[in-house]
Amino acid sequence: MKGVIFAPLDSVDDALARALDAAGLPTDDLHEPGRAFFRLSDDAGAIGFVGIEGIGVDRLLRSLVVLPRRRRQGFGALLVNHAEASARQDGTERLHLLTQTSSDFFHAHGYRRAERSSAPASIGSTAQFTSLCPASAAYLVKDLA
Repeated sequence: MKGVIFAPLDSVDDALARALDAAGLPTDDLHEPGRAFFRLSDDAGAIGFVGIEGIGVDRLLRSLVVLPRRRRQGFGALLVNHAEASARQDGTERLHLLTQTSSDFFHAHGYRRAERSSAPASIGSTAQFTSLCPASAAYLVKDLA
């Protein structure tokens, strides 16, 4: 897509928090260490956001949100692709995520369903797994290698 910019956020800003809150996604732990958030934008302004949490070979893909007026234009896939590329550059071998509403979207992008009990300790101990996302959320994994 021409003219889009994928850029890291220097800090969590109000636009990210508002977008996540409006989408019903967790915001309680945004300011904790070990999180990197990215904004996708173009000449018309912000399009959406995505985050990666953790260090090491297993990391959490989180906080994917496309602003309502920009949905259904392929930007969600673009955000995921950019986040995966960034994670891969940092040495990530697998991305993990929890979702209540977007399993089909992530399946279409190569994520497979897994049992929550199979999550590595570095993922299973995150706030997303332990308290922020309900037990009913689907756990998905993608190998980036």
